[in-house]
Amino acid sequence: MRIRQDEAHYALPEGVDDLIHGRCADPFFILGRHNMGKVDVIRVLYHDAARVRLVVERPRGSAVERPMRRMGDTGLHIGTIPAGARYHLKIFWADAAEETADPYSFGLLLGDMDLYLFAEGRHHQLDRVMGAQPMTIDGTAGVRFAVWAPNARRVSVIGDFNFWDGKRHPMRLRHAAGIWELFIPGLGVGERYKFEIMARDGRILPQRADPFARFAERPPATASVVASADAFTWHDGEWMGSRAGWQVPEAPISIYELHVPSWRRPGGDPDRDISWRELAQELIPYIHAAGFTHVELMPVMEYPFGGSWGYQPLGLFAPSARHGTPADFAGFVDACHQARIGVILDWVPAHFPNDVHGLISFDGCALYEHQDPREGVHRDWNTHIYNFGRHEVRGFLIASALMWLERFHIDGLRVDAVASMLYRDYSRREGEWIPNIHGGRENLEAVAFLRQLNETIHATIPDAMTIAEESTAWPGVTHPVAQGGLGFSYKWNMGWMHDSLHFIARDPLWRGYHLSEILFGLYYAFSERFILCLSHDEVTHGKGSLLARMPGDQWQRHASLRVYYAFMWAHPGKKLLFMGSEFAQEGEWSHAGEPEWHTLENPLKAGMLGLVSDLNRLYATLPALHARDCEPSGFAWVVGDDTTNTVLAWLRLAPGHAPVLVVLNLTPVIRHDYRVGVPVGGQWRECLNSDATAYGGSGVGNGGHAMATDQAAHGHPYSCVLTLPPLAALYLQPVGEGA
Repeated sequence: MRIRQDEAHYALPEGVDDLIHGRCADPFFILGRHNMGKVDVIRVLYHDAARVRLVVERPRGSAVERPMRRMGDTGLHIGTIPAGARYHLKIFWADAAEETADPYSFGLLLGDMDLYLFAEGRHHQLDRVMGAQPMTIDGTAGVRFAVWAPNARRVSVIGDFNFWDGKRHPMRLRHAAGIWELFIPGLGVGERYKFEIMARDGRILPQRADPFARFAERPPATASVVASADAFTWHDGEWMGSRAGWQVPEAPISIYELHVPSWRRPGGDPDRDISWRELAQELIPYIHAAGFTHVELMPVMEYPFGGSWGYQPLGLFAPSARHGTPADFAGFVDACHQARIGVILDWVPAHFPNDVHGLISFDGCALYEHQDPREGVHRDWNTHIYNFGRHEVRGFLIASALMWLERFHIDGLRVDAVASMLYRDYSRREGEWIPNIHGGRENLEAVAFLRQLNETIHATIPDAMTIAEESTAWPGVTHPVAQGGLGFSYKWNMGWMHDSLHFIARDPLWRGYHLSEILFGLYYAFSERFILCLSHDEVTHGKGSLLARMPGDQWQRHASLRVYYAFMWAHPGKKLLFMGSEFAQEGEWSHAGEPEWHTLENPLKAGMLGLVSDLNRLYATLPALHARDCEPSGFAWVVGDDTTNTVLAWLRLAPGHAPVLVVLNLTPVIRHDYRVGVPVGGQWRECLNSDATAYGGSGVGNGGHAMATDQAAHGHPYSCVLTLPPLAALYLQPVGEGA
């Protein structure tokens, strides 16, 4: 029996059963427009619709409606229109009606070059390609979704707009890159969404948040949120035009590290997180008064568990919703820049947590991570290691870094846990790791990634900084990639931190026997471009505060911390101090609380903050203290072997500028008539005395100046006779013609 031609239009194509039951890997093969000569057959899938009509659009604005035939209980509706005619849908639900474009009427969405660069790991603007992108296509506004899941059998976009039903909006697979894509008309900024993924074996995986989302729900909720694609409004042109000069090795860089949620609890409410706007209003004046040049934020990329302090992030493209919107975060950065304060972000490419809505076995297979736990699991943190050998994973991470630097005008990234990336046996016992192809312990793929990261950033944003938290003696961390280095701008000096803290925690009676601990850092001080760091890691995990490590009574503890800070600011290297330490917080830091701001009423605490502020001011205004931070020519010993008195003295130098003499008395005994050799005769001004009464000290000193006579000492033609205050540091600089 011959089938009428128009009835053939309503024949169910092959694969309909898979589509109806959510197993279809190619929904566009069935849904959308399909030409059959003079007519186009339109197929749509709406299980719960009472009926669907085709609205055929005409050039002059009029439209004709055509009914669609519901195909039994399949949820499939089929209709015809003239070939090539524009159309949209009118859908009648049980209690409402809506008109919308057909998501399956749109052609290929991502360009071939986007797919090629993604597969090569060289697409530097994935934040504008992947994830949820509000846009207008063929005059229709909506959101384009794209997600990488090459091993999936089916991927769907789910959200409030389709009742989180994975059968409603299955996506198209672009085989060249393993990317699934779909444009959903009518959606806009603020929509919640996730991806429903069917693995190869037919399992429906836990709903996945978007790895490329630029915003997310406030934790503990886990959905991604469609973010605006509009550019932010900036007022920081002056800073951006000149910041290169503020971040070079010759510049005074003094960094205030903070954990945003616990820096200040608004109204003292422990359950409330400060907003970006509130932070800008309160932090910027504080930082400006304290003289820090930069703030460094512990990770603000969206993270599910607050107890990780942000170091287990899952949203590498999204500022945490705990503090506001992406625009609010950009406003905070803008306000900092207008106040001439740089912004550094901690950034975590080493690992990710195993939350089921995240990256773990994303499409049913190890995709972002390694399959073998000997390569892919961090024993210390129970997290998963990125597979740096995959082009797409490297591209994902590098695109995240570039987005923060370009879109949000961030001035630098501190790369967390670099040591854990560099070694395959990091924190592993024998037999728990796999050697590299040469049989060694070095993670060659991670090394290649870090080099690619730094080369890309320095080529794209040459005035941005990259900083490595690297705790081993890996050579050339801050050396150029072309010279075999990793290419970072700076490296945290973890060895200096460990040795000097160990020294200053000793009873002053015994410090003279252990000067090698505080001096050892100067043997390698110029092997890298270093940042001297007293970070959050030194005031938690049972270590106590910095003040708590100081020996003696209350006065001696504060005096030891004051002389330690003066030592740090006079030592070669840039500076970093964690919040609360600037005023000698008594207690250990807790992410659930806030610094002990109320103690600033104590003169010892206010004095410590005053000292740090003055140290920052001197560091910025005296070129000898910063211009040769990373070069041997900026440092010269005067006294380095006085174990009897436990006194150290050196010169900080900068060509064309007056030297600064630094003298440390590391015991609580006043040293009278202590002779120190200097290169210049005449009067020397006492720029800083950490024992000044304004800082909480005893006020012993030299009346603000000293005279250098022509009596040679310590290899210099002149010398000063000084009174050295107890547990204190002096900074002196020549004045007049001698300078």
